[in-house]
Amino acid sequence: MKKALIIGVSGGMGAAVADCLEARGVAVTGLSRAGDGLDVTKPQSVARIMGALEAPFDLIFVAIGVLGVPEKSLNAIDAAAMSELMSVNAIGPALILKEVPRLLAKNGTCAVLSARVGSIGDNQIGGWYSYRASKAALNQIVHGAAIEIGRSHKESTVVALHPGTVATPFTAKYANRHKTVSAEVAAQNMLRVLSELTPEQSGGFFAYDGSEIVW
Repeated sequence: MKKALIIGVSGGMGAAVADCLEARGVAVTGLSRAGDGLDVTKPQSVARIMGALEAPFDLIFVAIGVLGVPEKSLNAIDAAAMSELMSVNAIGPALILKEVPRLLAKNGTCAVLSARVGSIGDNQIGGWYSYRASKAALNQIVHGAAIEIGRSHKESTVVALHPGTVATPFTAKYANRHKTVSAEVAAQNMLRVLSELTPEQSGGFFAYDGSEIVW
């Protein structure tokens, strides 16, 4: 791998992935709202900033997302809050994926951070309606994008990834009894998984240990 593009490089996970790749000698281009004004809720911003990038990239890693305030019951659902999560967690990555066919190497990898709670089949306790729904929508978008991108990039791999519960400010209030790992360890885990995936697994949803997660 020679070139990588990290979307969301100012966040805990994006920064850790970038650091890990740079330590391996990979040339990393990082984009974020804080550093570059990339606002994934605005199509013009995504098109303008990503349109200025020089292709191809061997890896495109999308590490954006917001958690919001997880609802414990249906009564806690707030339409505006749900709309914000859908905008950032699902529509934002979809806008980024629009740019991927031009930017991705023909045998490149595109990984999008999702979360196990977006799995409908794995949902055993309910709650977290907005976050779950936004990640479930993201998973469907990634799966569809993998099919389309695969037609022009037959050796490519496009997947959704669950990093585990990572000890970052993003999860500090909600980790509870879940075992956490550092962002650095999570980055190493996910890069290892990506290195072992094949184009035949494109469109899948994978955990940090390489296991496939049900939709």
